[in-house]
Amino acid sequence: MDIRNEGMKRLLVPSAALLWGFQFAFLNPALALLLVALFNATPAEVGWVLAVYNASGFVASLLVPAYADRANDYLRPMLACGVLTLALSALLAVSTSLPLAVVGLIVLGGPAGVGSSLLFAHLRHSGAGTADVVNTRAIVSFAWVAGPPLATFIMGALGNRAVLLALGAVAVLNVATTAAMISRRRAAVVEDRPKAHGEEDGNPFSKFGVAAVVFAFIALQATNSAAVSIMSLFVTQGLGVDVIWAGVALGVSAALEIPALFLIGRLARRYSSRALIASGCVAGIAYYAAMAFVSNPATLIALQVLNAWFFGIVAGVGLTLFQRLIPRPGLASGLYTNTRRAGAIVSGPIIALGSTTALGYQGIFAACAALTVVALLVIVLAGRPPRRIPPKQRPAASAPVLDAID
Repeated sequence: MDIRNEGMKRLLVPSAALLWGFQFAFLNPALALLLVALFNATPAEVGWVLAVYNASGFVASLLVPAYADRANDYLRPMLACGVLTLALSALLAVSTSLPLAVVGLIVLGGPAGVGSSLLFAHLRHSGAGTADVVNTRAIVSFAWVAGPPLATFIMGALGNRAVLLALGAVAVLNVATTAAMISRRRAAVVEDRPKAHGEEDGNPFSKFGVAAVVFAFIALQATNSAAVSIMSLFVTQGLGVDVIWAGVALGVSAALEIPALFLIGRLARRYSSRALIASGCVAGIAYYAAMAFVSNPATLIALQVLNAWFFGIVAGVGLTLFQRLIPRPGLASGLYTNTRRAGAIVSGPIIALGSTTALGYQGIFAACAALTVVALLVIVLAGRPPRRIPPKQRPAASAPVLDAID
């Protein structure tokens, strides 16, 4: 019986990761289509709705985890996120009014999307190490790869509203899984749990260093967002081949990201976060630089190995680095999630400026390579320890050095 209970316990977190991944994979790619098909939204209205929906998610990603940090409980807020997802799917399924749908997306959808961040905050709070977090992140990536095709199939076979029924079913399973995690936490014997704080080597970051790392990851996320956004245009107008190659390239990269994350999880037991991040940035620089000179689809596909490693590092090790540098697990996970949203905003100027160069669309990849170099330098320099002043040389009234975060 104990073995069975232990096996069930080990399955709860992977199951939760898969379900939260499916929630995003079902709703986000299909949302624009649902707004048009169910509420007759115009392209301009779709743009505004998506903007306010993402803004709600941005704010919720800071407020909800901050509340969870104060309560020292991440499972109950995660349970609430599952309930909000169920309410949102029901509202969108029965409503015919666009304003009501918008209110639902802001009030229900924004906070509901924080569930995945809370799951990773719970892992950190429970003492999970870097490898555990990265492996869990790989399961979320699998859901993101499998989810959109599955959602498209459901909509094509059963109608547009059917995907909302599928979203509701995922929400019910999310609620059940989280409730089981809460129940097992209550039944568990309270004991000292090994924390993951001591597994990293190297020098701690200062408060200024933490801020620098946040901005560096916004830059890294921006390069990925820009590259994905212009891939179709790059393939059709830059390489002059069929748009299907853009889909193949993005699909290969997404598929390779999953084994890359599992490998990163194994390497995380031997190497520090900074060493792994440096390897990812080098891969990213090589990928973007090579993309500036790509001339055929075969090379484009082959380069996706570098892209998968780069984004696997940013997505997996980046999250664990934030959790190590910021002592509040909820704030750390929420802030990391928002670097991707902020990166998507920053990607606009990258595309606009890069495409105006003599290289055209290749210039966007060249700009991404340069920005990745800057981000790598910022992360390396931010991690350098402050110069220690001998006690005899310290002025009596000198300002205190910024305390280390970790």
